[in-house]
Amino acid sequence: MPFGALERPALGLSLLKARLAETGVACDVRYLTFPLAEFIGCADYQWINFELPYTAFAGDWTFTEALYGERPEADEGYTQEVLRGQFRLDETAIRRLRHMRALIPHFLTHCLAAIPWQDYAVVGFTSTFEQNLASLALAKHIKAAHPNIAIVFGGANWEGEMGEELHRRFEFADYVCSGEAERSFPALVARLLAGAQASEPPIPGIVYRANDGGSVATGPAELIRELDGLPIPDYSDYFDDLAQCGATVGVCPILLFETSRGCWWGAKSHCTFCGLNGGTMAFRSKSPRRALNELEYLVERWQTEIVEAVDNILDMKYFNSVLPALARAERSWQIFYEVKANLTREQLRMLSAAGVTRIQPGVESLSDHVLRLMRKGTTALKNVQLLKWCQEAGITMEWNIIYGFPGETRGDYDEMLKLLRAIRFLRSPTGCGPVRMDRFSPYFNTPAAFGLRNVRPIAAYRYLYPFPPESLSRIAYYFDFDYEPQVDPSGYADQVIAHVAAWRSEPEKGTLRAIRRPDGALILLDTRTDAARRELTLAGVERAAYEYCDEAHSVADLTRHLRGSFPERTFTEARVRQFLDALVANKFMVNDGERYLSLALFAAPAPQPHGDNARALQPPTNQPRLPLSEYLPLELDLSLV
Repeated sequence: MPFGALERPALGLSLLKARLAETGVACDVRYLTFPLAEFIGCADYQWINFELPYTAFAGDWTFTEALYGERPEADEGYTQEVLRGQFRLDETAIRRLRHMRALIPHFLTHCLAAIPWQDYAVVGFTSTFEQNLASLALAKHIKAAHPNIAIVFGGANWEGEMGEELHRRFEFADYVCSGEAERSFPALVARLLAGAQASEPPIPGIVYRANDGGSVATGPAELIRELDGLPIPDYSDYFDDLAQCGATVGVCPILLFETSRGCWWGAKSHCTFCGLNGGTMAFRSKSPRRALNELEYLVERWQTEIVEAVDNILDMKYFNSVLPALARAERSWQIFYEVKANLTREQLRMLSAAGVTRIQPGVESLSDHVLRLMRKGTTALKNVQLLKWCQEAGITMEWNIIYGFPGETRGDYDEMLKLLRAIRFLRSPTGCGPVRMDRFSPYFNTPAAFGLRNVRPIAAYRYLYPFPPESLSRIAYYFDFDYEPQVDPSGYADQVIAHVAAWRSEPEKGTLRAIRRPDGALILLDTRTDAARRELTLAGVERAAYEYCDEAHSVADLTRHLRGSFPERTFTEARVRQFLDALVANKFMVNDGERYLSLALFAAPAPQPHGDNARALQPPTNQPRLPLSEYLPLELDLSLV
């Protein structure tokens, strides 16, 4: 349902359809996002999806009257407190929303008439982000017209306590599938089609309605541990519906693929503000052969080379299997992955060679202290290092600044501002905003341990659900909170916020580059508007020191390196630090007090393959292209050793 992304098929539903097909159950997936884009116009649909703040829930609000009837006081309160007050929308934007809202009843009438609901025994809704009220509104109308249809809800908005409370409040919701549903939903469907009760014996991960009308939860869903056993998602309905929608001519579809679930870093150190994964943090990944076969099938079946992994984090083992195979196969795909921030330059090179053109590494601060408060397991200089290397490799890195963590200091942001000014020639943050409390995060689970109090659902929920506060607390995913006085960081980030806003609106036109001359010298060329020195030539020891600090190193590390590289010379840490500090003063380097990082972008030639590798990288032009999995490294057969 709206406001699901027009560019992306529903991975969860497509997996469930494929799983049902394995059991012989016919299933259709309906993308009613496209009809709404036709009703209100694709531009308005995308405006809600991409330009309005998602915690305003403006898309959900457009369906409130269709779900509850007229509520003028609630609508006025939402407009005043949320739209005008919290998010400062102007009157043109508010009129635009109201115009869309007026078309929703006609859209729902179309949905009821255009689909032969009487042909279906079960209708399931997936709901994430701003899909809840649209799903509830249509489900209510379907149940009124076809009371014998079983209505099932799932998706992130219905996981755990949220699904139980929504089930209690909306009597037309017959069942909820909470968490991973590849086992629970087909089992539920089988019982419903057989006319059996869903309660005996209990299916793990289900909420059903007891004889007295109450809600009964059967506990957490069974975790899918062997991801290779999952089917390949069936996206046929998405591409059919997209092709038939005249309003989405400019929409470029993006293939979603999944190679892992959970987060291996979160299992070791759960980031304090992260609410992803719910109760399923355990990391699991597909075998390299299965991952490659599935990716190849999806791309060739749907002829779309823009693909995004939905994984929370890349399996590091793929650097020895999946990524080398993709590089050898030389496909022209554009791949997105979420990764950990402490990648090496060689790992970035491997990502680029494999066709990964965009990454999201979870870079959310450039303060060591704030990063420790987040439990990120990285440092400010490592984050800058990654940003620099990505720019060299031609990989787009999505990053942002999050502020407002309990325990921050003003000094954290004074130091961060210096660093931000030094790297303004690199890619700017995609966003800069306050930390949010999400359900399932450590902040939500144990707020007092972090000095947080008065936890309550964000304001929009009061106008989306006409229920008492205790009910809203069980339905909400996003929460507001107050700080205890001793950890309140209010106002500390103001200058950083202003700097990032200026950076994004007026990017630096100049740059800082390092060029290696044939005679062995290294030239630093600085065309930035605030350059302290336009050109600097480094040779010998000085060049070796600068290139070694392409990766952040301490003075002690660098001194040891120089002593090993130039044994005939004498080096002291004091003299090395003096040289590095001079480079920092001239804006060619940055430091964190102990470690130093060179800032210049190196114009390195593309590596050339040699020997057997050269032949392996050049597939014969007169032979059929090999399957991706054939490019995997050979596995050692220990039985022959």
